[in-house]
Amino acid sequence: MALPIQQQARIWAAIAALTFVLLWLLGDVILPFLLGGALAYLLDPVADRLERLGLSRTWSVAVIALGVVLVFVAAVLLLIPTLIRQTSQLVQTAPELFSGLRDGLAARFPDLMDESSTIRGQLDAIGAGVQARGGEILNSVLTSAMGVINLLVLFVVVPVVAVYLLVDWDRMVARIDELLPREHAPTIRSLAREVDRTLASFVRGQGLVCLILGTYYAVALALVGLNFGLVVGAIAGLVTFIPYVGALVGGVLAIGLALFQFWGDWVWIGAVAGIFVTGQMIEGNILTPRLVGGSVGLHPVWLLFALAVFGTLFGFVGMLVAVPFAASLGVFARFAIARYQGSALYRGSAAAMPPPVSPPAGAPAETPPPEPAWRGN
Repeated sequence: MALPIQQQARIWAAIAALTFVLLWLLGDVILPFLLGGALAYLLDPVADRLERLGLSRTWSVAVIALGVVLVFVAAVLLLIPTLIRQTSQLVQTAPELFSGLRDGLAARFPDLMDESSTIRGQLDAIGAGVQARGGEILNSVLTSAMGVINLLVLFVVVPVVAVYLLVDWDRMVARIDELLPREHAPTIRSLAREVDRTLASFVRGQGLVCLILGTYYAVALALVGLNFGLVVGAIAGLVTFIPYVGALVGGVLAIGLALFQFWGDWVWIGAVAGIFVTGQMIEGNILTPRLVGGSVGLHPVWLLFALAVFGTLFGFVGMLVAVPFAASLGVFARFAIARYQGSALYRGSAAAMPPPVSPPAGAPAETPPPEPAWRGN
């Protein structure tokens, strides 16, 4: 006999609470395992594609691992040192940029930029704060997250976990399916497929969009000779998953740097602005429609809220699980709304429903709406 709904709800609530507590307690301990699982999830379609081409699962994973190692080595040798150097230089140069802004404003608005002016004091404080805080952040990154022990843990444990999970991915999914409660298995499978579709559309597709746009911004800004163009392109590409925010943040930063570097040469300043306008056109008309597809139900405000809440509660681990959680919760919310709209609570009693209106003579009969996908589960 099936358990009552109330008891089932209590059991699932207890499981959710236990998961929340474990995530809270373990914190950074599970970071390599989360990264390994995320990497295996992202690469599973590639392994499936190689299997369809005739390779075994083991050889498919071996080919993927070799490709990832080559890309990682190339990034370490060519890209990462340049990013670190330009970031450090940008932090050190920030006070000079604010000094240039202050002097420019003083030349054009002498009354506002007097020695006792509030605006001048605020600009001096911002410049000193950026240098101090930027140095603290950079030192913290280099001494903690990029420490030898953490590097060994991340660079050894994450690939090992990802390889093991990738080899056994299909078997794990089948085993989890066997453990589903039989009464709700069809509904859970349907929700899981919808969650996977949402994550695949957003995480895999949007991740590729971020990579392409970040590369485009970095290369284009370097070609026009903008200082710190690689860092600006990386920042713009990194936050592109929030619509318009990547272009806005990167554009403001790049145009601000261009004003100091190319002041008076409006052609190059316009070229920098045109790079981001072109990037937005490419993203909106080509990349996002082809790689991400239609709307996956993840509003930018909802993403920002999830990132802020999970980042505050769980730190960097929370930032990693925020997007999957937001996507999953959106799927569950849409499912709950569909259930509600099909229930008596929404429709009311049969007596309260208005009588059906007969169509006019000669009008075609109205086709009844299709039953929701969860009917019959």
